[in-house]
Amino acid sequence: MKIKYKKSMCGMVGLSLLLGGCINKKDETNGPYKDTFVRVQEYEGDGYVLRGGEEADKIAEEKSEEVKEAVREFFIETYKTDVNVHNIVGNVHGATVFVESTGPVHFYSSAIVSMDLSEKRVLDVTSLDGDIEGNIQGGLYRLLFKKEFQELDQYLSKIVSANAVVGKTKESLQNVGGSDYMTPYYYLSVPPDDEAVLPVYEAYLEDPDTPVSELKSLFSMKDFSAEDYTITIQLYMEKEQAEPDKTLFNQIQKDIKAMDSIPKGNYSIIINDNLINEKVDDGIKDNSLELSFPDSIVKE
Repeated sequence: MKIKYKKSMCGMVGLSLLLGGCINKKDETNGPYKDTFVRVQEYEGDGYVLRGGEEADKIAEEKSEEVKEAVREFFIETYKTDVNVHNIVGNVHGATVFVESTGPVHFYSSAIVSMDLSEKRVLDVTSLDGDIEGNIQGGLYRLLFKKEFQELDQYLSKIVSANAVVGKTKESLQNVGGSDYMTPYYYLSVPPDDEAVLPVYEAYLEDPDTPVSELKSLFSMKDFSAEDYTITIQLYMEKEQAEPDKTLFNQIQKDIKAMDSIPKGNYSIIINDNLINEKVDDGIKDNSLELSFPDSIVKE
């Protein structure tokens, strides 16, 4: 059977109901599930759920090889990008599939597989409008400014080594991250219609083997707005009972403002306690320390 590949728009009510993938993580708590929290060091995405996906989850597990192959073909045919499938989670009408790219343009993403639940067969593979495009463009931005991102990586590694904080596990990024360029300590979000990186993205789709130097020459600095490139630093306290560290929170803000060698972008900073909601992959709570829009730090 030929699998169909198509795009969807989350704002269209019919399609959003069909896909079951337009449910925001925050909205998951409105379903029948009770929030459960685990230590972030132990969280690998195992408890993640999508509302109403119990039946489809069982079928998707039975059809896992077919689902994986369909998703891989979708990324190859649509984006000329090979991916590893890390996790399959049932949704209302099929499955949400979490993937990670395998090439130098590194990003996490997801696809939505619609299924005929009564006949237990795969129908088509879709993606939310602009979602994967933005994920790839984030990976391209990181590739073009690799040195600057390495500076940010080194800084945050030192912060974690010198303080009682940790990041998310790599397994959780793989299994339920599903979006953007991500590390255990931060994630990058790029709007899919951004004119600065769009020529780079188009050249990549034309030829994924285009040299980085050529891709970088296509990046339009005149169209670049640092405010649109969101870099969210998110750390967790290492000890289970520890409250978020205000001194460290203020120090990171000060450091980010002073650093000139890190990527240009719009920086948000979050420090959570040690626990993460395993149902929705979210550690933000009432006691979290958060610097975000409109108070975020713009590095231009």
